[in-house]
Amino acid sequence: MAMALLPCLLLLLAFAGGTLLNLTTEGELKLSAGNPTTLIASDKGARDRLRRLTLDDDGNLRLYSLLPARREWRVVWELVQELCRIQGTCRGNNTICVPKGADGVTCVCPPGFRNRTGAGDDGCEAKKSVAGADGKFVRLDFVSFSSGAPKSSSDPGPYMSIQPPSNLAVCRNMCRDDPGCPAFGYKFGGDRTCLLYKSRLVDGYWSPGTEMSTFVRVAEADRDSNPFTGMTSMIDTVCPVQLALPVPPKQKATTIRNIAIITALFAAELLAGVLSFWAFLRKYSQYREMARTLGLEYLPAGGPRRFSYAELKAATKDFTDVVGRGAYGTVFRGELPDRRAVAVKQLHGVGGGEAEFWAEVTIIARMHHLNLVRMWGFCADKDQRMLVYEYVPNGSLDKYLFSSSSSAAPSGGDAQGEDGEESSQQGQQPVMLDLHTRYRIALGVARAIAYLHEECLEWVLHCDIKPENILLEDDFCPKVSDFGLSKLTSKKEKVTMSRIRGTRGYMAPEWVIHREPITAKADVYSFGMVLLEIVSGRRNYGFRQESVGSEDWYFPKWAYEKVYVERRIEDIMDPRILLAVDDDADSVATVERMVKTAMWCLQDRADMRPSMGKVAKMLEGTVEITDPVKPTIFCVQDD
Repeated sequence: MAMALLPCLLLLLAFAGGTLLNLTTEGELKLSAGNPTTLIASDKGARDRLRRLTLDDDGNLRLYSLLPARREWRVVWELVQELCRIQGTCRGNNTICVPKGADGVTCVCPPGFRNRTGAGDDGCEAKKSVAGADGKFVRLDFVSFSSGAPKSSSDPGPYMSIQPPSNLAVCRNMCRDDPGCPAFGYKFGGDRTCLLYKSRLVDGYWSPGTEMSTFVRVAEADRDSNPFTGMTSMIDTVCPVQLALPVPPKQKATTIRNIAIITALFAAELLAGVLSFWAFLRKYSQYREMARTLGLEYLPAGGPRRFSYAELKAATKDFTDVVGRGAYGTVFRGELPDRRAVAVKQLHGVGGGEAEFWAEVTIIARMHHLNLVRMWGFCADKDQRMLVYEYVPNGSLDKYLFSSSSSAAPSGGDAQGEDGEESSQQGQQPVMLDLHTRYRIALGVARAIAYLHEECLEWVLHCDIKPENILLEDDFCPKVSDFGLSKLTSKKEKVTMSRIRGTRGYMAPEWVIHREPITAKADVYSFGMVLLEIVSGRRNYGFRQESVGSEDWYFPKWAYEKVYVERRIEDIMDPRILLAVDDDADSVATVERMVKTAMWCLQDRADMRPSMGKVAKMLEGTVEITDPVKPTIFCVQDD
């Protein structure tokens, strides 16, 4: 049995493009080394599967895979996908193989033919004989017959001849003039392929992939139905309505009438355009006045939501839950109808058209950064001006850095997180921040300020960077707040301000020395002071009064001398993290990098301070930090 199937196996492998070399454990059939083709099974990648390659009774080579759970064989690859293309599937002459289901076929006769009735005979025979050039041709779409076994590569086979390219009529006439031509095939494409079959039709099959139509010669009187028709029937349309055209008018009257119609239409369109433009100007002026009254001209498209005063009053339970107070207003905790916790800042002394309120709305609406507080909306009802922020649950950074004796917020701030006093009064013990968390907070704040300075379309200065304006999420991810009431201008311009902005202890020298313009380096100075406080856990202005007692003492100068003169960096570190740092070389390097960065940020000359983008890279350790210059003594005296 195996010897009888061997020629078929070799023939099928030759048809596949080479000699079988190997069947891998992953389901790949490797062919000979000279053929790069690889035959891949549908379950490729399933290792240690039991597979078998079988030449089945129908002459098709198949690869089976054993499903372990169900204990059954499943076909994962077969040489011929269309079973009807396997020669000999339907035995006998004039038969057509038609697919039936996924893995079945049926053998039918073409129109004008019937099954042979003789014993042991297969195939189909003509119902009526066709003599000579008589008869007609029946079109069978997507049907093709075999040419038989060719003797050479140039020989199409004993049952077919390929004619030069010609049109359908010429191909039909060549077959009609040949009494031994039972059918011809024609491909309706640019190549105009014409095939003439000889003596008999063998191994017929139906497949849309053939792109071939076969025209079978049958008797003229045959009226059999044709199941092999594509979309080739023409639709006959008949329109029995009789049309009567009127007699055309005289030329002169027609011209005058056309001119009158065109003139009237043009005048009507012009009048409609003028009226529409006038109505638009009226509406535009009304909306412009309304926008100026409500401040809507400051809002970008798709900006924050506008809340009514009644909505925010209900969300905050009549403004009873106070979480912070500052110079600009009071912050209340609330909850929106969609269960989002919000912080509502009720501004004090802001008129309906005051630029600062609309500046905060427009600026924050454009800002989208992981380390910036997001604003959900605002309220501008009559004289009420409120801003609705996301609620940051852990409050501000100051209550985690400083002891209760020094946790009082400095004047000039109104951040959402200024609830340190209230948390302490309620007996809540803040969580101790380790060095890694403090470093992550410092780096997040640096990236947020760099975003405001360098990545926004407009130049945004914060002007009030301090621990009270740095809020902490549940995972202590920092979020910078209160950057909306800052100065907004072109990146190429310097800033001049009518009054000092900021908080005592964090203001750069140029705020006091009025000869110096205010630039982004003012925020760099404030961040450097905050960075020193993060490392030391002390207020910069409180340290001067409590520890030294000299009003001329300067916190950055003292830190510089401890680190670079006395070489005692542990003296400026927060005692709560000192024990963890002593035993870890990486932690010591992190503290040194933070202190060096702070010293560069606290230079008295603005041009010596790095940009916030470079500050972030210095903290990341991606740029080399040289030894800083000793900061000059500078402080803002108490009033």
